[in-house]
Amino acid sequence: MKTKLISFAILSAFLAGSLTTYIHGRSFWAPIYQKIVGKRSTADVITIYGDHARNRMRPFFEQANISYPPQSITFLAIKETEQLEIWAETNEGPRFIRSYQIEAMSGEPGPKLKEGDRQVPEGVYLIEYLNPNSAYHLSMKLDYPNPFDLKHATAEGRTQPGSNIFIHGKAVSIGCLAMGDQTIEELFVLTSDIGKANIQIAIAPNDPRVSPLPTSVSLGWISELHSTLNSYFSRYTKTLN
Repeated sequence: MKTKLISFAILSAFLAGSLTTYIHGRSFWAPIYQKIVGKRSTADVITIYGDHARNRMRPFFEQANISYPPQSITFLAIKETEQLEIWAETNEGPRFIRSYQIEAMSGEPGPKLKEGDRQVPEGVYLIEYLNPNSAYHLSMKLDYPNPFDLKHATAEGRTQPGSNIFIHGKAVSIGCLAMGDQTIEELFVLTSDIGKANIQIAIAPNDPRVSPLPTSVSLGWISELHSTLNSYFSRYTKTLN
């Protein structure tokens, strides 16, 4: 019995250590992994996943009477409900396409303030680039910290507001939006098809179309951020069905 308990403890410690290394040691093992398996281009990824991803996405666009690919897209990420909504922008206004489940994200309600706080940012962001060689299957880098984030970080003397915030695959997160592998394939292909310049993402602690944004965060500029998010989200209304 004692031997079994020792073996179980060793196995548990090994698994815990492996998970910690996977999540926090990415900067060390990811380059080694890529060297072994080889790097691939965005075009390689589209060749591998493009047709299947588009076939999965097209019925949702057809249901919304939107031709694929659309001209531009907005992502609305809601921390509280762990949902990522996809909206197509049209001349007649935005059209709801579908929602995805966010598989994992860390932190609490409130904006990201510093490196290592594990917070998912809050605000309106752009996609800087697609990463076809992510250790989390595929990823898309957000432009956090954006000018708004940098302005307030500088005013408050925060010299390390954080960086490297991605939408990626898998189901582990330390400040990113982890969407699972199949979903990130679709988002990656969609972004490649329409161009990263034609996509924006707004991230809020809860859905301001449903309930007020929380006032518990004691930051002098939080009302400015919330005003931006309230105004942004108000454009996107749908009939729930």
